[in-house]
Amino acid sequence: MSNIARVREIYTAFASGDVPTILSHLREDVIWEYDKQDAGIPWLVPRHGRNEVPKFFQALGGLDLRKFQPKTLLESGNIVVALNDIVFVVKATGKEVVEEDEVHIWHFDSDGQVTKFCHKTDTHEHWVALRGS
Repeated sequence: MSNIARVREIYTAFASGDVPTILSHLREDVIWEYDKQDAGIPWLVPRHGRNEVPKFFQALGGLDLRKFQPKTLLESGNIVVALNDIVFVVKATGKEVVEEDEVHIWHFDSDGQVTKFCHKTDTHEHWVALRGS
């Protein structure tokens, strides 16, 4: 299976709420949000280890996800880059975030397991929506 196929499988599992399938693609020592500092945005907190990743999905419970559309997947070696259109509303504030071409970067090991992952987003827009300002 190619790494693009793996990412597609992960996104299909995400769309159906199948967290165990997503976790099965992650190495035990996965680094989630490998490029982020904790800016107080619950769904963008850096996490280390497969057992920490479910907290990301729990944090998504504070959002009303209205659109998640993977548009383009690009693969080079053990890296897959995905461009996604995403729209969500922060439930606590009613503020909407619209991300066109939000970038996801997936790194895989030679066994096809995710070693690290990150979202490239407008972090400030997420923070503002969370704060309701």
